[in-house]
Amino acid sequence: MKQEKKAALLMDLAYDLAGSLLYAIGTLLFVAPSNIAPGGASGIAIMLNYLFALPIGTTTFILNIPLLLLALRFLGRPFTFKTLRTLLISTVITDWVVAPLVGRYYNAQALLGADGQLLGALFGGVLTGAGLGIIFLRDSTTGGTDIAGRLLQLRFPHLPIGRAMMAVDALILLCSMLVFRSLSSGLYGMITLFVTSKVIDSIVYGVDKGTMALIVTRHSQEIAAGILSELDRGATLLPATGAYSGEKKEMIVCAVRTAQFHKLKTIVRRYDPHAFIIVTEAGEIYGEGFQAIERKK
Repeated sequence: MKQEKKAALLMDLAYDLAGSLLYAIGTLLFVAPSNIAPGGASGIAIMLNYLFALPIGTTTFILNIPLLLLALRFLGRPFTFKTLRTLLISTVITDWVVAPLVGRYYNAQALLGADGQLLGALFGGVLTGAGLGIIFLRDSTTGGTDIAGRLLQLRFPHLPIGRAMMAVDALILLCSMLVFRSLSSGLYGMITLFVTSKVIDSIVYGVDKGTMALIVTRHSQEIAAGILSELDRGATLLPATGAYSGEKKEMIVCAVRTAQFHKLKTIVRRYDPHAFIIVTEAGEIYGEGFQAIERKK
């Protein structure tokens, strides 16, 4: 057991180091030089760095201290200590590893050219998203809006946390336009936020996305046979009863790749044009024909 805990800790540290390095590179080489503050505590730190030349990593850490204290009280010690460890590693890498190299060898205006803000928004979003995604894979966070979201969820369980966090990020983007005196800073900040979220989703939830369909039909056997033979996908048959009519039917549960969904609709339409279909996006699919279930070390 001790060996497993030691191995897990080493793996956590490796992910924190790799994720923090990518995040620092994205922030210091692309986001901050482009006068973009894409929300969160780091966005506030970037604005304070612009105004007062404060170090971004240390400032981000200080801004997180009140949130960490609240997290210690309401979210528990394991979550708080794990986030604290990640924040410390991120601060050291940002201010004492990447920042000195950037100041000595990197000229953002010369390297990014006339399209500096656009390139900064895109590549900054990719790198910071990759860094955060790697950190999230080990169930850790960099604090900021993630802690705030969890605390708000405890206080207001019925509040749409996603919208609340979007409102906070929108306020920070608005402030960035005032601080940098540029409308483009806020607009490019929106691009950075979008790219970052997409990259995080790709890393955390996987790129092997698909579609899950629930098909209520009187011709379940024919449709299931078509799915098996034409799509080479499995299907599960569940008994179903109409709440109003009381009619006995069967429901087919099927997961396919997104590109196969049109063919699935063709098969259903062929056997039962009146079938009832519920479709939802599957962010990640495990099992035969998709990605294997991997045990986290």
